Amino acid sequence: MSFRLQPAPVARPNRCQLFGPGSNPKLFEKMATSAADVINLDLEDSVSPADKAAARANVIAAINDVDWATKTLSVRINGLDTPWWYRDVVDVLEQAGDRLDQIMIPKVGNAADIYAVDALVTAVEAAMGRRRPIGFEVIIESAAGIAHVEEIAAASPRMQAMSLGAADFAASMGMATTGIGGTQENYYMLRDGEKHWSDPWHWAQAAIVAACRTHGVLPVDGPFGDFSDDDGYIAQARRSATLGMVGKWAIHPKQIALANQVFTPSEDAVAEAREILAAMEEAKARGEGATVYKGRLVDIASIKQAEVIVRQAEMIAG
Repeated sequence: MSFRLQPAPVARPNRCQLFGPGSNPKLFEKMATSAADVINLDLEDSVSPADKAAARANVIAAINDVDWATKTLSVRINGLDTPWWYRDVVDVLEQAGDRLDQIMIPKVGNAADIYAVDALVTAVEAAMGRRRPIGFEVIIESAAGIAHVEEIAAASPRMQAMSLGAADFAASMGMATTGIGGTQENYYMLRDGEKHWSDPWHWAQAAIVAACRTHGVLPVDGPFGDFSDDDGYIAQARRSATLGMVGKWAIHPKQIALANQVFTPSEDAVAEAREILAAMEEAKARGEGATVYKGRLVDIASIKQAEVIVRQAEMIAG
């Protein structure tokens, strides 16, 4: 282990992030009573330019008036290259109460983007006497963002979560696809005349996970555009969970249960993790640094892996 230990990310369930446009307030009560862990009220891509001001007012009213229970509540502001983002920050923080937990910053390209929002948020918080500091979550949606992913993850103590925005990322990279997540028809290898599809998002997700884990930020998988394809959603979510991501977006309510299913450790997985921890405790009592569990070697590294599963299950149960 390095002398400089990896900081722990914020301890909260983040299995599913449910998005809803700020221009459609009739959805807010349903979102609040859903099974999603995180609610993202959107002022950006799902809101037309003509509706930006009205959507902002809707979101402020919802933060103040809707019972969000224990959910993590976040607002996605507009991009820093637009004329709307500063007013999103100022109006929401000045007019909404302390119930808001996070601001989601889209299309982040470098650490300076985070610095700009941080400076504005800090000034508004000081002016308003806000008791609880706002956290940040960001979306990597460009070639610049993935190239600077580690500096972005380390850019502010407000940083709590990071996602991959597949559609804008694909456009920025010049990828030949109109899909949002999932396997792509022409991204395959040939072996003995048979096609084998691989994951075109894997390398970017792995870079995000590494940057997040280095700096104590939650890595989250982004959207899956075809909400009629449950199997495809589950497949991508399972790949992301295996890589180390803690949850996934839902752009349709039917995707909430799918995300929760994948990112909640199964009873069998939790039971096995507890058995590994118990086996290692017995080995330590015998003065041994490793032991055999169900025919395979387990050691100190196995303890760390098992503890991740147990902690996740306990946090969700709590």
